[in-house]
Amino acid sequence: MTELEKTGAAAKAAGRVLSVAGTKKKNAALEAIALALEAGSRRILDANAEDMANAEKAGLKKSFMDRLLLTEERIAAIAAGVREVAALPDPIGEVISMSDRPNGLSIGKKRVPLGLIGIIFEARPNVTVDAAALCLKSGNACILRGGKEAIRSNSAMVDIMREALAASELPADCVCLVRDTSRESANELMCLSEYLDVLIPRGGAGLINAVVENAKVPVIETGKGNCHLYIDESADLEMAAEIAENAKCSRPSVCNAVETLLVNEAVAADFLPMLLPRMKKYNVELRCDEKALKILGKDAVAATDEDWATEYDDYILAIKTVGGLDEAMEHIARYGSGHSEAIITSDYARSQRFLSEVDAAAVYVNASTRFTDGGEFGLGAEIGISTQKLHARGPMGLRELTSSKYVIYGNGQIR
Repeated sequence: MTELEKTGAAAKAAGRVLSVAGTKKKNAALEAIALALEAGSRRILDANAEDMANAEKAGLKKSFMDRLLLTEERIAAIAAGVREVAALPDPIGEVISMSDRPNGLSIGKKRVPLGLIGIIFEARPNVTVDAAALCLKSGNACILRGGKEAIRSNSAMVDIMREALAASELPADCVCLVRDTSRESANELMCLSEYLDVLIPRGGAGLINAVVENAKVPVIETGKGNCHLYIDESADLEMAAEIAENAKCSRPSVCNAVETLLVNEAVAADFLPMLLPRMKKYNVELRCDEKALKILGKDAVAATDEDWATEYDDYILAIKTVGGLDEAMEHIARYGSGHSEAIITSDYARSQRFLSEVDAAAVYVNASTRFTDGGEFGLGAEIGISTQKLHARGPMGLRELTSSKYVIYGNGQIR
């Protein structure tokens, strides 16, 4: 057996124990993890400092460094997130339905864990703990495989979590980490069908596409975020500018940040000059179509067709003028990733058309796309934002990490 196969076998066995552990044991383990993370913060920060130094040497961009960075405050927030997950209702064992058949059989359906979940993600150390906590609460063992840039941070946090589990009533192998960050280990994990029940990639389009194209394990796509904000001709322009600033600039490296601004040409001449100083505050590069470029002049550059399809994860915003709602929705249908889309409008009919006709996991009226988040939706932490339609869509919380099984009671029935 390879090392990863041994890890898969150990995690699978641990998962059988975890699946029937009950809420009390799972919550106790999560509290132990939260305490251990707080107590081990210096250990984590030292490991993260090495990761940050290596990332700086490699010349990685600032938005990437922001995702990688851990601080005392961020570790405290991660531990608080674990406690929030512990406080959530346990979905396992929930009876979804129960009915009696004419032959006397009682047929029920209840929630059960998915099993062993593999998670491939990039340089976001917080995902390491968020994913582990959600898997534990939903009764799933997990194998985590982060990017090489965060390997020291991830290793420190997983070691701390495993130590806390070992001291509790759950097996340490409920949470496993792939410490080999080579491409070969990622490829092997994608093909670990004997052990994994599902694989969840969390990161940029390149990672997700690689997993979808190469995995032999069922995959739930998450995270591709080419999100749009459409400014309607009836929009409150001051509100629109504030929402655009938040959606682009509050944290441009995340998947719910807006990448393309669609502006109704009837209000473009008024709106874009209002938006410009907000974008200048953050040194946002504006890539514009011909009409928007005429309005913004030297403060923007010409967009290419590639810009409409790009998830920047950076302080870059594409701007396109459109003739109306239909053109805006057509653009979204062509270039959107199915993540989050928003309209700013005071016209009720147009808002309802946008909600009905735009095909995405989250569709907004007069609000920032940055709210597409498990915590903001009341789910606690999330394992990712699913952009597909089967099994789960949108922020994936505890319920989205469950399957179901039928339970049938009889008294001697035969067929």
